[in-house]
Amino acid sequence: MVDLDYPFSETAVRALKAGDVVRISGTIHTGRDMLHKYFADGGEFHVDFKDGALFHCGPVVVKTTAGWRVVAAGPTTSIRENAYEPGFIRATGVRLIIGKGGMDSATLAAMQECGCVYIQAVGGAAAVAAAAVKRVSGVDFLEEFGPAEACWHFEVDGLKGIVAMDTHGKSLFTDVAKYSRRQMDILTQPMSSKGKKK
Repeated sequence: MVDLDYPFSETAVRALKAGDVVRISGTIHTGRDMLHKYFADGGEFHVDFKDGALFHCGPVVVKTTAGWRVVAAGPTTSIRENAYEPGFIRATGVRLIIGKGGMDSATLAAMQECGCVYIQAVGGAAAVAAAAVKRVSGVDFLEEFGPAEACWHFEVDGLKGIVAMDTHGKSLFTDVAKYSRRQMDILTQPMSSKGKKK
């Protein structure tokens, strides 16, 4: 288990390798489709993502007398942001992208270039991720984008995940896809007359 504490240094991030299990603590920010498009269209942010973390997440957050409380914080499928993420990484200096399902080769190249990794969060465990959020320190674009697409600012303690794309060009998702294709090729080979694969 590797502990990552905000701010996330380039040195610490480049030392990570695909397959490492990490525990994230400190400030992270959520962002999905509308935030990425807003950024790509030249919109201005009040958030400094440098050495920070972007969580692809549409959380369920409720208002209480004591402030905001996160009920669920499951990761969003990251492939939806493929068109935007390389530019976002290069422009902001973000170090961690947290989500599920991985991203494309263009994003992997930007991660290698800039020193950023992709963290696979646990899908289907939104309540577990929410338990790691100790405080909501603020929110941007709540009225403009709505609660699921807003940029929430979380203080987390021990949010766990697996490094699935690293700064060395390794992607666990690519490895799985290659393995699956090899197995499919084996399974679809024609049978010989003796009932064995050729």
